[in-house]
Amino acid sequence: MSKKLCFRKALETKVKKSQAAAKKKAISIFTAMSVAHVDDEEPGPGEVRHVEKFLPKGDFYTGQWCDNLPHGNGKFLWTDGCMYVGEWFQGKTIGKGKFSWPSGATYEGEFKSGFMDGKGTYTGSSGDTYKGYWVMNFKHGQGTKSYANGDYYEGKWRRGFQEGHGRYQWKNGNHYIGQWRNGLMNGNGTMIWSNGNRYDGFWEDGFPKGNGNFRWADASFYVGVWSKDGKEQNGTYYPSGSSTGNLDWDPQQVFLEDLKDCKICPGEKVSILPSQKMPHWPGMGRGNDGKHRRISNGKLNCSLGSDMNDVSAASEGDSRDGDEGVGNLHVGDSDTRGSCPQFKVPIKRQGQTISKGHKNYELMLNLQLGIRHSVGRPAPAISLDLKSSAFDPKEKLWTKFPSEGSKHTPPHQSCEFKWKDYCPVVFRTLRKLFNVDAADYMISICGNDALRELSSPGKSGSFFYLTNDDRYMIKTMKKAEVKVLIRMLPAYYNHVRSFENTLVTKFYGLHCVKLTGPAQKKVRFVIMGNLFCTDYAIHRRFDLKGSSHGRTTAKPESEIDPTTTLKDLDLNYMFRLQKLWFQEFCRQVDRDCDFLEQERIMDYSMLIGFHFREVSSPRSSGVLTPTGNGDCENGARRLSQAGKDIDPSRWSSIKLGINMPVRAEKTVRRSDCEAQLVGEPTGVLYDVILFFGIIDILQDYDISKKLEHAYKSMHYDPTSISAVDPKQYSKRFRDFIFRVFVEDT
Repeated sequence: MSKKLCFRKALETKVKKSQAAAKKKAISIFTAMSVAHVDDEEPGPGEVRHVEKFLPKGDFYTGQWCDNLPHGNGKFLWTDGCMYVGEWFQGKTIGKGKFSWPSGATYEGEFKSGFMDGKGTYTGSSGDTYKGYWVMNFKHGQGTKSYANGDYYEGKWRRGFQEGHGRYQWKNGNHYIGQWRNGLMNGNGTMIWSNGNRYDGFWEDGFPKGNGNFRWADASFYVGVWSKDGKEQNGTYYPSGSSTGNLDWDPQQVFLEDLKDCKICPGEKVSILPSQKMPHWPGMGRGNDGKHRRISNGKLNCSLGSDMNDVSAASEGDSRDGDEGVGNLHVGDSDTRGSCPQFKVPIKRQGQTISKGHKNYELMLNLQLGIRHSVGRPAPAISLDLKSSAFDPKEKLWTKFPSEGSKHTPPHQSCEFKWKDYCPVVFRTLRKLFNVDAADYMISICGNDALRELSSPGKSGSFFYLTNDDRYMIKTMKKAEVKVLIRMLPAYYNHVRSFENTLVTKFYGLHCVKLTGPAQKKVRFVIMGNLFCTDYAIHRRFDLKGSSHGRTTAKPESEIDPTTTLKDLDLNYMFRLQKLWFQEFCRQVDRDCDFLEQERIMDYSMLIGFHFREVSSPRSSGVLTPTGNGDCENGARRLSQAGKDIDPSRWSSIKLGINMPVRAEKTVRRSDCEAQLVGEPTGVLYDVILFFGIIDILQDYDISKKLEHAYKSMHYDPTSISAVDPKQYSKRFRDFIFRVFVEDT
């Protein structure tokens, strides 16, 4: 008993000494600060003053104080050596600040209710550095990380792990670009070794899995299905034509040797989180209505309750069982002035997967077999200067695909069919011009994943199919449309070659499948780029022509969702582009419309889609947006202009019509003018990511359109109908588009 008593006294003495030392350290840190005189009289409610406070456990606070709580700028020093310097709001660290650990590690950036939340930089004691976005202590969103061992990652994060699109560079020069999940390479991606070899294809849990190709520096390559299990591996080797080949190469070497030095660095763990250090001030209530903040599909929103009480740490997502999880965080009601529309998450993917039993399943197999044959066929080196013979309408190749296979085609389970390539040299060159890699193109269309058929055909009766990675759209075509495309192909080629920023549809291939048997059915289709191939969720999409007759969606408002394509009379936004972008936009629209007018094309439209970045409110000098990911604490706001806070790593992907940060202004139509296409601006602004392009460019002003114009002109206002002369169509389209897109002043 006496030993226990002695031990207890010794421990108490040691604690008192450590607290006294901490007080001396705090006083030495803050003695240089000027302290305002505090009157003895009790301060009034809401009065902000400057204080120095020694707290019961030896901690120390100095800074602004209001209603018995830190409020404003202040510093807090804990007895263990941790320190926070920055903004406070009603006793919580909210706003910008810096947290330091005794080890020398620091976090400098945005805080929310004690959590590292928003944009910030963590520098570890070992040399690890992460710069990017955080959500509740997790690396979450776009970010870059430099590892102490020399590795580097740039891309998307989710709850502390690499997830989404990203690039990892190893110290030895190897690098991977592609999709990630749970901190591992997963999905479609490319590994490039320092010796020039590369693998393009699908990955699973850090290893090649599924369709992919391995390419050597001498241009020979291997295409097949990959697996760590050698029994599941199969494929074909294509030599480059050089004398030195790789005929005896074993694909398992990639797993056993090539990937041995491509391990993902685990990184440094955070010893203790700032949210775990936040003091509980006497009298500070929860101050909310029981709402919790939670993560949903990579975004934050408010909802009742929480099912994520296990979330606790940002240290690469390893620590999940602490008591500082999301369930302990409560926030007040948000200020929703100018709040952006609410959408159900996750936004559903368009289309129905074509699986076995689907009426078009065999057609899909035929298409994939034909594409693999066309793209993989040996061809001479491509020159961008094409001969006129390449554009000849008679320039087409027929290939027969018997079910049992042939010398040039593989055996397959579908019925026998014939395959036609139109102007193959031209489209091969267009793919090169558009920087489409042949192997990536094959994997997207002919990979393990099935195509998706959009739920209903367009007005023209055509069907649309999307590849699983959303890169390419396949559209069935009428014979007349094929003739128009082949007729205008020379002018189209020269136009897209001359103007890199052209907004017109990108065409990658034109083909035909002819089924054998009594039906002799022919299906013609074109492969195009998908304008909305992006990691961003498209919240609104519009198809705009500049005409008003019949230009509204037929759906009731209750059925309109983010996948619904709205029309001219549904438009309730205008888009403000920065000066240089607006000037380039105007020039390119003029060029594209001149080209289409010269080719006698009409009935085209501007397809627009955009992603709401954050809630916004009108201000004369910019857009007022809440700090963080759409969550708005009282008084914790910042002013930013559209695009100003886009992560620099995304700048390279911003092009005219692609990934453009702009401001969208809400508009309202006058009630006395039903046909008003562009409403009156309201001053309510939103930060959005914008995508747009000119689509449906294969309708010429033929006899059917002339008859349509004559008939509708007798019944409706001739200026309101879509079917008009190409010159008139071009002028009306430009006038309308230049009212929807304006310069951001």
